[in-house]
Amino acid sequence: MSSLFSPIALRGLTLENRIVVSPMCQYSSEDGSANEWHLVHLGHLTLSGPSIAFFEATHVSPQARITYRDLGLYSDENERGIERVVRFVRAWARSKIGVQLAHAGRKASTLPPWEGGGPASGEHAYPIVAPSALAYDTGWHVPSELDEAGMERIRSDFVAAARRAERLGIDIIELHFAHGYLAHEFLSPLSNHRTDRYGGSLENRMRFPLELFERVRAVWPERKPLGVRISATDWVEGGWNLDESVVFAGALKQRGCDFIDVSSGGLSPLQKIDAHPGYQVPFSARIKREIGITTIAVGAITRPQQAEAIVAGGEADMVALARGFLRYPRWTWDAADALGGEPFVPNQYLRGRKTRFE
Repeated sequence: MSSLFSPIALRGLTLENRIVVSPMCQYSSEDGSANEWHLVHLGHLTLSGPSIAFFEATHVSPQARITYRDLGLYSDENERGIERVVRFVRAWARSKIGVQLAHAGRKASTLPPWEGGGPASGEHAYPIVAPSALAYDTGWHVPSELDEAGMERIRSDFVAAARRAERLGIDIIELHFAHGYLAHEFLSPLSNHRTDRYGGSLENRMRFPLELFERVRAVWPERKPLGVRISATDWVEGGWNLDESVVFAGALKQRGCDFIDVSSGGLSPLQKIDAHPGYQVPFSARIKREIGITTIAVGAITRPQQAEAIVAGGEADMVALARGFLRYPRWTWDAADALGGEPFVPNQYLRGRKTRFE
């Protein structure tokens, strides 16, 4: 049997294969609420049978959003928008549904890529916060340094969003602690210059992200998996690094973390990334080997044989694709043809699955 098409269990959740639709920002919501675009986007990708399909980074407050068009889970209207997508997937596909809860920190209040990216101004700008009053880059908004009251508001926002996710019947939560957003900003010494118990030593820099995890784990049902996406390295000298990521993964595991989704970068414009096929897989492999926690490998994984080798070789337990699914929405079918797996195919698409045009 193909390793990629073998089942895996996370707490009370049994997944029928190791293929994951990665969270992908769509910059298409209205006041944080999902609409027809999200219904078609995520619903469409689940029809090829990945084991998990994640909603994009889903923010825990209006001010937590990367851009004014990002998805949220902080209002009843947000909840209704996501519920519509969940209802479609439950009715027509078999994929489990995940949500990635996020706070953008100092990278919030920006514009969607096709509107120029970078800091927003005027009606689309809003106040931003971070562990320290350090802008992401020259010309970017300078955040306010979080005080104890501000950190408690954010903890409570994550808890409230997790409770909404449970009401919606979401199967799995991933906390977004990567890519230069708020939790990552606490972890990295490049963005965290605090002198209190949340800054300085590795133990102190990990404190707030671990508190966020603990608060969500306390309200998320015991039977349901809770994981974390991390950036394993900042790709900047003197920044967050793989050794620290291994320690952090161990601390998360002790607190009931079920998986680590291993990415990298995003914290600093000074990053120098050596990007090539599977360039982040060694990070996943080391965390899995040293900590003994389930890992998801992500980043420049495009070919079925490549994904199979990652799982079969024990470098990760699952693989997550983003651009690969955007270009080939039935990637799972092609992987099954190449590896001998058996994917989910809706009855309406059976003719397409059985007919190949070379």
